[in-house]
Amino acid sequence: MSIESVKSHLKQWNREGDVMEFDTSSATVIEAAETIGVIPARIAKTLSFKGEGDHAILVVAAGDAKVDNKKFRQTFGFKARMLSPEEVLEQTGHAIGGVCPFGLANDLAVFLDVSMKRFESLFPACGSSNSAIELRLAELFEYSGAKDWADVCKGWEEKGNGETAVGNAVDGF
Repeated sequence: MSIESVKSHLKQWNREGDVMEFDTSSATVIEAAETIGVIPARIAKTLSFKGEGDHAILVVAAGDAKVDNKKFRQTFGFKARMLSPEEVLEQTGHAIGGVCPFGLANDLAVFLDVSMKRFESLFPACGSSNSAIELRLAELFEYSGAKDWADVCKGWEEKGNGETAVGNAVDGF
């Protein structure tokens, strides 16, 4: 599983050709933002947590958001525990740096954090450490098979992001 599984997943919406592959790394929020040419907040990072039972849960959040342990516990009913890199690969099929909610190895619960709602579009990874795709919020919700929106992050509300939710998309979106 990797970028090929993501492209295969996105094919059902005819979006596999929109996956961008870069010569430079996009493995971290900062690297992805620099490579794409957007502010770090517009990078949609996928965080992997131990769920109840054998399967992980994924939370996709804005690049400038941090998980709030109290909000996480109130929302999901258990403590936020990140997966190890080996567990991430096993659960998602993607290695750290390319984790995304598409083309997953297992049927995992995906939640989108409200920190992303201030943007018209965001850039999640696509299964490799040098890929991304620009998606509108509704597309991200649909393509990821998200169960719901969640409010489990902090640190993004008080930041001025230099862009507004309207008028920040790349031409054509």
